[in-house]
Amino acid sequence: MAALTWFLLALILLGVSWLGADFDGLLPAVLAALGLSLLLAAVPALGPLAQLGVFAGLTLALLPSLQGWSRQRRTRAIPPGGSSDRASVISGFSPGEEAGRVRWQGQSWAAINLEPERQLQTGEGVQVMGREGNRLQVLGDRV
Repeated sequence: MAALTWFLLALILLGVSWLGADFDGLLPAVLAALGLSLLLAAVPALGPLAQLGVFAGLTLALLPSLQGWSRQRRTRAIPPGGSSDRASVISGFSPGEEAGRVRWQGQSWAAINLEPERQLQTGEGVQVMGREGNRLQVLGDRV
């Protein structure tokens, strides 16, 4: 029964991840719950405290390696090409704030202003410079 419980927890955490939750320990927790589920299927004699200890240990052991892997894959250059490197601001970026939303290639994207001291107004055109995870990196047009 415990193996099924840990498997269901892994599925719930995976669902939370798919819904857009983004914090560092989520994927390692999913993998740890799946690993613990497999372990309990083979060795069902682990008590509840031992299960929590194994779960915490696996999560903490997986966290650094998955963070390193994520850092390597996070920044991706977007190849320049015609209008594909242009976007328009949907929600303005206030001075000092680097996050906002832009419309790029017909879709709304979270974006990071590479010049946070410069305010970007709604409707203003921006240059897409790259991507960090699922957020675009943008610069305001020079006038």
